[in-house]
Amino acid sequence: MGLLLVGCASAPAPHGKVAGDAFSMGEVLQSDSNRIATLAMRENIDSLMRLMDKLYQRNPAEWRKTAATREAAIAHVRSALLERQMWPPLEGQRDVQALSKALSPEFTGDRVGAFTYAMGDMLLTSHGGKTSFTLVDSLDPQNVYNAARNVEIASWVLNHRKNAQGQPLLLSNHMSEQERNLSFEREMGKLIARLDLIASFGTERVRRSAIGFGQNLVAGPFLQFLPVR
Repeated sequence: MGLLLVGCASAPAPHGKVAGDAFSMGEVLQSDSNRIATLAMRENIDSLMRLMDKLYQRNPAEWRKTAATREAAIAHVRSALLERQMWPPLEGQRDVQALSKALSPEFTGDRVGAFTYAMGDMLLTSHGGKTSFTLVDSLDPQNVYNAARNVEIASWVLNHRKNAQGQPLLLSNHMSEQERNLSFEREMGKLIARLDLIASFGTERVRRSAIGFGQNLVAGPFLQFLPVR
């Protein structure tokens, strides 16, 4: 009992802490909603890169179709995505068409790279082709919501679709009596959650603007400071 109490009283192990960005002049042109959307997009791109790295580790034959090393393949896909360049193996397809092609059993190129690029291109398209947002930008909440559903569909296809030989298109989640690896599913879940939050926040922002206007109109006369002399 004494050992148990000592263990309960010990300080928790550190798991990192929240770190904010340094101030930049560009933030002057961002509203709160612009900033949230920018941070969410940055995190979504990072999630895609982590997902790609995990998929390359489980499917090393794929990155060898793109570059000499796994790290070089990741950098190549990231550069093409953020610079909005075409991904040659997808034969000019973009957005959801590219995603369908990357997940087709007949695709013979680097499936991990194509899948990641197509997912990222779909996300960027749903956000108006941008990764950073200012006061002059506006997001369509329905497009962002649709992107979240597309991630759900892509995750299901990745886990269930087979190639002509009856094998998974890509090795991802793994469950056995000895081991459980659901890190791919968790990363997909983070993507979906962020997209749903931005979609909900987008619709809420418009609604709250109207409510705020009404509150100011009604309560304004009662919130005037009173003279004290």
